[in-house]
Amino acid sequence: MNQPQPQPQPQPRPAAPTRRTVVLAGAGTAAALLTPAFTGSAEAAPAASAKAASRPFASYWFPDSLPTGTPGDGVTWRSLKAWRAEDDPDLPFNTATVPLADRFTPVPVNTTARTDQARISSLVAFGNTAGNPSQGSATADHYALSHWAYIDELVFWGGSAGEGLVLAPNAPVVDAAHRNGVPVLGTVFLPPVHHGGDLRWTRDLVQRDGAGRFPLAAKLVEVAVAYGFDGWFINAETEGGDAALGAGMLAFVADLRARSDAAGLRITWYDAMTVRGEVGWQGALNAENTALFEEADSMFVDFRWTPGTLTASGANAKAVDRSRYDLWAGVDVESAGWNKAVDWDAIIPADGPHTVSYGFYRPEWTRSHLPEGRTPAQFHGADQRFWTGQSLDPARPDRTDGWRAPATAVADRSTVDRLPFATTFNTGHGLRWYENGRATSDAEWNHLGLQDRLPGRRWVVRTDGRTPSVGFDFADAWRGGSSLLVDGDFDAPATVELYGTRLPLSRRTVVELTHRTDTGSGPVTVELAVALHEPDRPGDPIAYTYVPAGELRAGGSGWATATLRLNSLSGTVHALGVRLTAAGPVRWRLGALAVRDAPEVPSAPAGLRITGSASGPDGTALRFRWQRAAGAPRHYELHRVLPDGTRRFLGGTCGTAFFVPDIQREPGEKAARFQVRAVGELYTTSGAASAEHRW
Repeated sequence: MNQPQPQPQPQPRPAAPTRRTVVLAGAGTAAALLTPAFTGSAEAAPAASAKAASRPFASYWFPDSLPTGTPGDGVTWRSLKAWRAEDDPDLPFNTATVPLADRFTPVPVNTTARTDQARISSLVAFGNTAGNPSQGSATADHYALSHWAYIDELVFWGGSAGEGLVLAPNAPVVDAAHRNGVPVLGTVFLPPVHHGGDLRWTRDLVQRDGAGRFPLAAKLVEVAVAYGFDGWFINAETEGGDAALGAGMLAFVADLRARSDAAGLRITWYDAMTVRGEVGWQGALNAENTALFEEADSMFVDFRWTPGTLTASGANAKAVDRSRYDLWAGVDVESAGWNKAVDWDAIIPADGPHTVSYGFYRPEWTRSHLPEGRTPAQFHGADQRFWTGQSLDPARPDRTDGWRAPATAVADRSTVDRLPFATTFNTGHGLRWYENGRATSDAEWNHLGLQDRLPGRRWVVRTDGRTPSVGFDFADAWRGGSSLLVDGDFDAPATVELYGTRLPLSRRTVVELTHRTDTGSGPVTVELAVALHEPDRPGDPIAYTYVPAGELRAGGSGWATATLRLNSLSGTVHALGVRLTAAGPVRWRLGALAVRDAPEVPSAPAGLRITGSASGPDGTALRFRWQRAAGAPRHYELHRVLPDGTRRFLGGTCGTAFFVPDIQREPGEKAARFQVRAVGELYTTSGAASAEHRW
């Protein structure tokens, strides 16, 4: 196969630590290794070398030996075998800190989506192997994946013979996925010879030490724990191997499996190398790869599958006491997206149990196929079409659409199961940054780690009249980069369903809803929709209780927050939405939604310091570190305090290190002042830790 493939992982290992525990432990270990104790003033540290202040990038390695020659511009050749956490200056910027959330499955919103059958692996290249920023970048043009509700595993795809073959996911991707209960795998890619592959790299990977152990298996586990992600996707496609190499690979995967079990990690094997050491893509689970599948958690079945080979593969999985849904049939959408012709009935029959699971190869097509100058709103429109289908409403799947969108076949899942819960409908990128309805930065940005938990079903609208459009909008926001915009000519009430939840109610439970109308909108009456029970059957409508949230006057009324007490209700909230009633045109924005029992204010971080600085033609680059705030902050936000006292947003992260490029001196300024604050689950902010950079 000219292109390597993905693979996923659904089922937890018995008696293994949870990823919630391992991620926090790994992050703590990395911090202990790389963060010297700091007390005292927040004065800038002495200027460091230019290298110490360079932009951090996602990490990549060769297994051991490096290519001959010289790396290209912007490429650094590294050996994984030689990697040590204490020697990795970029590890604090690359470490994910959000634990893997638990998920539950609400009653499906349509009659075609199945529970406990096929799941989805999504194999995504978020950037090039080299030069992929650790913490987002200054553009809104980014693959801001947000349909986590349908994904069971994300593979951080990449690798090339000229850059590196082992890729660790960057922290924003892992933090966003974990917040939605989706594990993330790094990639080990041993490319075909015609893509520069060299069999010595395969032999490097499976080398043994003097005691017969596999040092690279130990390194893979060490990296995953230190960086905070969930395991590895192993794709060995370099031709020329023999039976001895095949036996070595099988023993390596078995060793990696044992180490991964102990660390709460997982492995996905790609259908390429066989047990005989040769590369022979089977398009099936069969005698050539079953032994390797048995040592992994799942296997990605090459695109060569047929209806017959998938049926046989399911039977072969059962024969070795494994679920057929541990097999992922590859669906290559890199070049054609939803126009790809797929024999869906071979994978997910419409009139019977699903045959196997399936995996998307390169679904970032939803962004890449759009023309230059694409906007975030255009991307999200295309992405919704991909995941929801032509109807753009998962409750009304289009049976005539040749593209069988995930929402039509796979039950969505949710992590909204505890208080407090809040969202500002921030998609993880934007044209500017907003705080309390005011732009505090006019710069474009992306950082998936700042993405909220977004509605899983997009968009279910119940009305007896004209259906308004619903979507993320980037022209205005309460907080972050986007808000939810409902736009239409109303002639009947419309209920927009937002979240499947399992939130416990008490007499203290309060819902806060921050919203506004835009210029050109007529008045609108708003109600919170609360469901205390799930439907009895898939596809049945949800029975809501409606709580008045006020009436907004016509045209640009400004942001307002309605505080709603739910003490007349009891039990568990199973779904949340809003109902809008109006006669005529409406442009209504929902900027924030919060459910809580009590207000919360996070503890402040401490010890903000500048650990490296370097000046260039475009300004000064700075590296920042600070001490983690007590408790469990959602994330941190870094601001610059300008000479007039106003604050400019520079960026945010879930970790305790951040890089800022191109700081310019303000007129008359003797020192640039910076502040970092912790942000809680309710988007309240802590006090600040401060530091200065003297010019």
